[in-house]
Amino acid sequence: MTRVLVDATAVPADRGGVGRYVDGLVTALGKADADLALVCQRSDTERYGKLAPQAQVVPAPAAVSHRPARLAWEQTGIAEVADLVGAQVVHSPHYTMPLRAGRPVVVTIHDLTFFTEPSMHIAVKGTFYRSATRTSLRRATRVIVPSKATRDEMIRVLDADATRIDVAYHGVDQELFHIPTDEERDRVCNRLGLAGGEYVAFLGTLEPRKNVPALIRAWVQAVQHLDEPPALVLAGGTGWDLEVDAAVAAVPEELTVVRPGYLRFADLPGFLGGAVVVAYPSFGEGFGLPVLEAMACGAPVLTTPRLSLPEVGGDAVAYTQPDAGSIARDLGALLADPQRRAMLGAAGHARSLEFTWAASAEAHLASYELAARAAS
Repeated sequence: MTRVLVDATAVPADRGGVGRYVDGLVTALGKADADLALVCQRSDTERYGKLAPQAQVVPAPAAVSHRPARLAWEQTGIAEVADLVGAQVVHSPHYTMPLRAGRPVVVTIHDLTFFTEPSMHIAVKGTFYRSATRTSLRRATRVIVPSKATRDEMIRVLDADATRIDVAYHGVDQELFHIPTDEERDRVCNRLGLAGGEYVAFLGTLEPRKNVPALIRAWVQAVQHLDEPPALVLAGGTGWDLEVDAAVAAVPEELTVVRPGYLRFADLPGFLGGAVVVAYPSFGEGFGLPVLEAMACGAPVLTTPRLSLPEVGGDAVAYTQPDAGSIARDLGALLADPQRRAMLGAAGHARSLEFTWAASAEAHLASYELAARAAS
């Protein structure tokens, strides 16, 4: 069995998308009895020791908690850790990679929107990730992507070698993301100040790609004529979408917008599963983990048919175009149709069961083995 070193030093403290990916993958690799070593930030050492008890966990220097220091350390420190643990393959799970690892490197590239939607990203960040993506495509032994749509974009936009790209869908933790109890729903509503009231939910970083300003304007159009309009709850990191504040400021005073920031993981089932609709009108995703997580919580989901989102949602979610008029029309139709919402909630939960971290781990292990063979 190939011994693999997973570099988890890029996982942020807030456990956003990359954190949930690495945590879910490492847990499943541990359950699959993979020959696993892992390097992480010092604050995560105990966490990964519990997620994968049989893995050899190595804490990185304290300085890697700062991104520039982590990126510098990656170029020399990963190879040293790989030598220490006897790794045959290194997995870099977030775009960048060590250029002189001394063994095959597998890199996960999550999406290509830095190329296809450059205006949706901060300029400096976009420049950095475009360079990192090109470097990884050129230098990595294998590249893992979370969807066929991302693979196809990589081939179309960057003329990537399809024979070196492996698709490994993300999974969803059905224990963490589950159909909530009434108590879980009530607890979240009380914390949000919405006791007894309905709400439309969004979960994600408030960045331009998520299309939150259009969602806000669409929600106003869809609910302002209702006797008891549902609130809009925008949960997640503040991000850098400068139009969000302006859109919120324009909301009529009789409507309610709640911005709670990050929610505790324990509150996510109640938040997602308690929503009358979870709206995620993104311009495009490499996978769309929040959509899958909402489905697992039994929520009716409204999203867009962009990039990978139909691979995740299938026929179990409702679709809309990303302009405010379309979102308003389709959100309003869902709010007026409780029977369809119930059907979507049930269908989404059933479909979510098809996406497991065990299957994702199996696909990753196959990619590691291909990388190891390439070096022999």
